[in-house]
Amino acid sequence: MRIAGRKNEIGRAALAAVALLASVTGAGSQTLAALPAVTIPAAPVGEARPVPAWTEFCARYASECAVNPNEPAQVTLTPRLWQTVTTINRQVNTSLRAVTDQERWGVPDRWDLAEDGSGDCEDFQLLKRKLLAQAGLPRRAMRMTVVIDDKGEGHAVLMLRTDRGDLVLDNKTSAVLPWHKTGYTYIKREADESMRWVSLGRAVSPVVTANR
Repeated sequence: MRIAGRKNEIGRAALAAVALLASVTGAGSQTLAALPAVTIPAAPVGEARPVPAWTEFCARYASECAVNPNEPAQVTLTPRLWQTVTTINRQVNTSLRAVTDQERWGVPDRWDLAEDGSGDCEDFQLLKRKLLAQAGLPRRAMRMTVVIDDKGEGHAVLMLRTDRGDLVLDNKTSAVLPWHKTGYTYIKREADESMRWVSLGRAVSPVVTANR
């Protein structure tokens, strides 16, 4: 059961991110040359079943899972937008305490918004998406994605779909990388036209995304 005041934690995190974002984006130091190179996006190969914990999350936070078809499915990556993405990715990674769902909730996998200031991989990415949406990015262009990491374990990242290719926000690193440079095996992600999932490969899907 959540304790009183947990929901204030995400509000404080959002305010901190916005303050940090204002100080960095106002500097105008990012140049076009610093943007990621254009790459081929990750291509869906069919439909996939969502992670059970995602379905439970959507029942609690319907607005976080809704897809608005009027939003663009990808963003044009400008220097200012790139600075926004990298700043929020780094800020969330350094402000949250990494803890497994088993330690935190007593269950193998639960998706949440890190409302008490702690969480595991998917909680980091869901908070990033919430803050980026508040900063003006279209939620439809930010897709939760399930991968197999370098340890052979299920892991969740946030895939930002851009005109320069698909970029990955991850709590294991504060570098925002092109999807094919992470070293991960890509399993599936949220679709961008409805509340369903699409497959990104033929690897067996993990049941949970329980990484810190």
